[in-house]
Amino acid sequence: MALATRAQFFNLRTGIDTRRLYPTSRLVANITGQSIPRNKAIIGENAFAHESGIHQHGMLKHHSTYEIMRPEDVGMARSNLVLGKHSGRHAFRERVRELGFELDDIELNRVFEDFKELADKKKELFDGDIEALVLRAGSTAQGPWSLERLDIDAHGGEPSHARVVLRHTDGRSVERDALGDGPVDAAYKAVEKASGIAVTVRKFEVHAVTIGEDAQGEAIVYVDHSNRSYRGSSVSTNIVEAASRALLEVINRIELSQRGGQRPGTARTAEVVRAQTAV
Repeated sequence: MALATRAQFFNLRTGIDTRRLYPTSRLVANITGQSIPRNKAIIGENAFAHESGIHQHGMLKHHSTYEIMRPEDVGMARSNLVLGKHSGRHAFRERVRELGFELDDIELNRVFEDFKELADKKKELFDGDIEALVLRAGSTAQGPWSLERLDIDAHGGEPSHARVVLRHTDGRSVERDALGDGPVDAAYKAVEKASGIAVTVRKFEVHAVTIGEDAQGEAIVYVDHSNRSYRGSSVSTNIVEAASRALLEVINRIELSQRGGQRPGTARTAEVVRAQTAV
């Protein structure tokens, strides 16, 4: 590749099709059972990967800023702007646009903060993680209750214990404990006690948003209250936390409906995000 990249300087031609380097190296690795190190020059997975914010910003301006050769020259599809805790706002905005979402500066800042928090928990972030963050920011009811703290104590063969601290927009902070058949059941009972709203859970589902052992999980809960049905959802790397926030979303909606109003902007934001997703 040195000869191919600096052909004019060396004044040499090899006749080698460099576009076959990457697929050939993968074939040899598969046959021999010897994996290629991620940091291997030219053909390693990280050879054309950029996570640092300043590197990604330079790459978005022009590829030659940090790459003297193109990934296509060695048979790779494209450069990979890896989104992680070192990524900058510019690269994050571009990835959100590639996924089909258009966010204003306020929404982008809010989602970017959630992204940085998630990046501290996960080794690797996927497009599904980004989509989940955007959709959660657009559809989650904002108050009046918010989950300030959740502690779970669970042991095999014994009832699980949950302690939650909820904060209300009127300034109240309510702490409650509860026992349950499992951590989710205990957390739900504690949230109901703290909020003062009891519901009947009809169905509870958990889906993996992305792949890997540290994947985010989406918790979906269907409940009944006062002859009406509600659905809540939340995403987190902690399933019990996701389940608790999903229930809290429903409880917030119930309390707002009891007041006869809804927090301004919440419904509109959700509709905007859903419309953008459908396009």
